[in-house]
Amino acid sequence: MCLSTLQVSGPMNVSEPNSSFAFVNECILQGFSCEWTIQIFLFSLFTTTYALTITGNGAIACALWCDWRLHTSMYMFLGNFSFLEIWYVSSTVPKMSVNFLSEKKTISFAGCFLQFYFFFSLGTSECLLLTVMAFDLYLTICRPLHYPNIMTGHLCAKLFILCWVCGFLWFLIPIVLISQMPFCGPNIIDHVVCDPGPLFALACVSAPRIQLFCYTLSSLVIFGNFLFIIGSYTLLLKAVLGMPSSTGRHKAFSTCGSHLAAVSLFYDSLMVMYVSPGLGHSTGMQKIETLFYAVVSPLFNPLIYSLRNKEIKAALRKVLGSSNII
Repeated sequence: MCLSTLQVSGPMNVSEPNSSFAFVNECILQGFSCEWTIQIFLFSLFTTTYALTITGNGAIACALWCDWRLHTSMYMFLGNFSFLEIWYVSSTVPKMSVNFLSEKKTISFAGCFLQFYFFFSLGTSECLLLTVMAFDLYLTICRPLHYPNIMTGHLCAKLFILCWVCGFLWFLIPIVLISQMPFCGPNIIDHVVCDPGPLFALACVSAPRIQLFCYTLSSLVIFGNFLFIIGSYTLLLKAVLGMPSSTGRHKAFSTCGSHLAAVSLFYDSLMVMYVSPGLGHSTGMQKIETLFYAVVSPLFNPLIYSLRNKEIKAALRKVLGSSNII
């Protein structure tokens, strides 16, 4: 069985400056401590999941890019979202998979903070992009006559750039501040990714202000975007229920269903993990919650967006070259 307890499997890789602390140069990203046969099974599972995620999101991105009929704002946002998911899952899963077959499970201090930065930056960009997609749905259903004049190609490009730039700037300051802190042994991060909680636990000194700053930024980006999405769906629901035609209502709900499923899948565990860090979640539960939004969500999003969308199915058939695949 897998264990979620801290286990020191080897000596620390540290430097010894003229101080009372031993400063960490290298960390052990412990992940799941399991029997060797289970480690091999998890390696196979994660590698397969990663390959399917890259293939699914890559296929959707290519299909939407190649089919000029789908060069509308809604599908452009979806293509950008799929492209983002490829990089998001690539920031963590390859290292997770390698660690299952590694005895040392080490990661350099610089590598740990690079993973931290890209994982959080891409996650923030995903939050922003889901919000933009909710706004696009609101305009599509609630302002159909004004939609072509509002959601122009120029505005879409600006929104794409805004999501990526803001995502990569949002956590830059706290990550720089955390990286400047002195870190002591033991050098074990009892998690599947380099996360602020375990990193703060390795610090030689307490930093409540930096912790508060980090969790405040997390709460702002998560709750701010989530509340905007809720507001968009409230107005959208009001407009849909006022439609006289049942066919129109069904089509509107079908249009929103995929996005709503993606939002629910991504936000549920994310809010529990980073907005309420003091609720006393067990280490094992934190790892599972992280895997849910870091691995499971990117895997299922291609299925969510393609299963009930005839246009995407047709585009995928065209790209994959066989009508029997979809």
